[in-house]
Amino acid sequence: MKISPQAGKKFGVVVEGFNAETASAEDIAELKKAVYTNKIAVLKNQDLDPGQFLALGKRMGEVAEYYEPVYHHPEVKEVFVSSNVKEEDGSQMGVPKTGKFWHSDYQFMPRPFDLTLIYPQVVPSKNRGTFFINMADAYEKLSADLKQAVKDTTATHSVLRYFKIRPTDVYRPISEIIEEVNAKTPPVTDATVVKHPFTGEDILYLSEGFTLSVQDAAGNDRADLLKELLDASGQLDRTYEHDNIHLQTFEKGDMLVWDNRTLVHRALHTATPEPAVSFRVTVYDNDAAA
Repeated sequence: MKISPQAGKKFGVVVEGFNAETASAEDIAELKKAVYTNKIAVLKNQDLDPGQFLALGKRMGEVAEYYEPVYHHPEVKEVFVSSNVKEEDGSQMGVPKTGKFWHSDYQFMPRPFDLTLIYPQVVPSKNRGTFFINMADAYEKLSADLKQAVKDTTATHSVLRYFKIRPTDVYRPISEIIEEVNAKTPPVTDATVVKHPFTGEDILYLSEGFTLSVQDAAGNDRADLLKELLDASGQLDRTYEHDNIHLQTFEKGDMLVWDNRTLVHRALHTATPEPAVSFRVTVYDNDAAA
């Protein structure tokens, strides 16, 4: 297994010669270390079926099944499916147009995922990739005034703003759906700056998609501060040219593994999308738990 920095990229490494079926425990540990240190690893020339993909996730930690079944792979429910491609019988596997906003996976839950594994199955010929922002770097780049302002604040996160309406929700009152969402995934509040359990880095832990509010130590809502922090991190830049934004591209056979706690990401979608299918496995790394 060879691990090399990504040429011309803000962060990330390329991993060549990794075999998920024969990798040793030392290989898995080295891969995880590379992910936490470099934030993204691109595993080249992978050829795994859904069951093998799940098995790799289990070797990296505790795999978490997504709480909404509509996203599940029909044969391997722990595999999350993002797809805009209809099956031969006209049915829809997974959900189309996922992640069209800045977020980290499960940021709206009490415990976020540590690692995200994405395995593209159908790769567009154009406009393929995912935008990322390293929120540890974003915190370090804040002005002294913003660092002081964010000290001792908390942030509240919720899935409500970008909850996908399910087929079973058609004709239901929106108030009923909102009540159900809040009952199943109530808003969670955490420090706005959190410590990474593995690297010790300070992370600006908020996103445009899931963060509803920031509160100061007295409990006052600081909508102005939330906007300033999102803007400073690059999440409000619709040109995607902010210095913090990294575009991660991929090709058929690539698998992406990233540090979900540190990175926020946003899918690259266009007005006229090409067919695209990706599988995802998400992992709690109990070795890195605080």
